[in-house]
Amino acid sequence: MQSERMSGHHVGIIMDGNGRWATARGLPRALGHKAGVEAIRRVVEAAPPQGVGTLTLYAFSCDNWKRPEAEIAALMGLLRLYLRTEIARLVENGVRLSVIGRRDRLPEGLAAAIGRAEAATQGGHALHLRIAIDYSARDAILAAVMASGPGMTREAFSALVTGDASVPDVDLVIRTSGEQRLSDFLLWESAYAELHFTQRHWPDFDAADLAEALIAFQGRDRRFGGLSAPSVAA
Repeated sequence: MQSERMSGHHVGIIMDGNGRWATARGLPRALGHKAGVEAIRRVVEAAPPQGVGTLTLYAFSCDNWKRPEAEIAALMGLLRLYLRTEIARLVENGVRLSVIGRRDRLPEGLAAAIGRAEAATQGGHALHLRIAIDYSARDAILAAVMASGPGMTREAFSALVTGDASVPDVDLVIRTSGEQRLSDFLLWESAYAELHFTQRHWPDFDAADLAEALIAFQGRDRRFGGLSAPSVAA
């Protein structure tokens, strides 16, 4: 069952730089990913007070299966741990959790754990937290095309792409660690999103960094293909 649409902005974050953060400190990359989980907790708690209603985090792309097996195992282990330890906190804070992306290639038992977490948090109305796992925006669009039929509207097609008609388009995409590309993340939903790039590695990202991105976003002139108000008046 789909929940009502959350109020507030939809922010998507490409959480980049865990490995570089660890390498700069002489630590194994796995410890960088562990520190990244702490950053997730900070940002999830900071998002609702800052006017964010939907938060989509890019955790693992379809292309990330190319990484070393040990690193993949560490990432999947952290996801399993997050689902086991954070659900009570999410429920207490009114956070609804959804996982987008494929589930058929995940380690044994992980898809079932995701389903239990989604069921336990489905009543949350303070924030819709969406975590992209084994996700590809191109694959999501292709699947929607294959499922669509004659007379398809843009709104109906968007629901097919997102898998949830209550999810609004993305307002702001943030990418950490200095990279400036979308990397197959929410391509359809981000058609008119504002982009914010920061040099901060994801494990160091906190509430102040989120606030900085949102302040910059509020200063943008979002015209959606039209003209700004002064131009219309002129």
